[in-house]
Amino acid sequence: MVCKICSKRPVITISGVKLCKDCFIDYFERKVKRTIRQYKLIDKKDSILVAASGGKDSTTALYILNQLAKQRRQKIAAFTIDLGIGDYSKKNLSNLRKFCKKEKIKLYEFSLRDEFGYSLCYIKSILASKGVKLKSCTICGVLRRHMLNKLARKLKFTKVATGHNLDDEAQTILMNQFKGNIWLSAKLGPIGGAVKSKSFVPRIKPLYFCSEKEITLYSKLKKFPVQYRRCPCSVDAYRAKVRAMLKEFEEKYPGTLNGIINSFLEIIPYLRQKQKGEVGLCERCGEPSMQKLCKACEIIEKLR
Repeated sequence: MVCKICSKRPVITISGVKLCKDCFIDYFERKVKRTIRQYKLIDKKDSILVAASGGKDSTTALYILNQLAKQRRQKIAAFTIDLGIGDYSKKNLSNLRKFCKKEKIKLYEFSLRDEFGYSLCYIKSILASKGVKLKSCTICGVLRRHMLNKLARKLKFTKVATGHNLDDEAQTILMNQFKGNIWLSAKLGPIGGAVKSKSFVPRIKPLYFCSEKEITLYSKLKKFPVQYRRCPCSVDAYRAKVRAMLKEFEEKYPGTLNGIINSFLEIIPYLRQKQKGEVGLCERCGEPSMQKLCKACEIIEKLR
């Protein structure tokens, strides 16, 4: 059998269709560009800041968006936060620096320790000693989003792009359902945010319809310098259990992930309609918040 598109020798199989290396790369890049176009993720006047961890997802998003930015002559840069997770963080940072240097992409580097005084693991241990039982992923997500929005606004970027993929989104949708937090899903979608705020820099997900399997394959074919092991702090995460469950379902019933996402996109307008209103500002830091104190300041308060 040969590639269904170019009749070359097939080397990979995607959803039962055999494609050669070049046709898969073309298929993948067209899928990302179609998502950007269909959901109007990027305007000609936008300047893009890509939240990059050094992993396969954000590196793939950064690469494709940088190619588009060159064509459109748009401003683009990468932003990374050193979480201080030992060799894992050091290797990711080293890989990202190498990648950005090769692709001639401006890289802004920050760290949790510089911003909050402690690394991620130390923050968790301090909170645990005070009886506050928060997972590493919860702490990381809150503090990274806080820094990302604040610094993106300070650097005057109009959009923040992340490497969230099809698997990530399906997991989050189910997690919100299982925990009874369905209204939190109003923030999801290819372009995030249920309500508007001048203080909030819109976040976009160009890899929204790309599966983790496709991204892994693409990044390997492009020989990106990335680690493929998961964050060592995520082993006890609730998401890990949901990820394993969905992986098993997808293997037994192909199309499960797409089914979750397509169904969700039909109801998200309703969720967002119910979430209309103005976002307030945190009394302490001035960042967008639905409460008097934002989640980041709540964590910082508990640290003290």
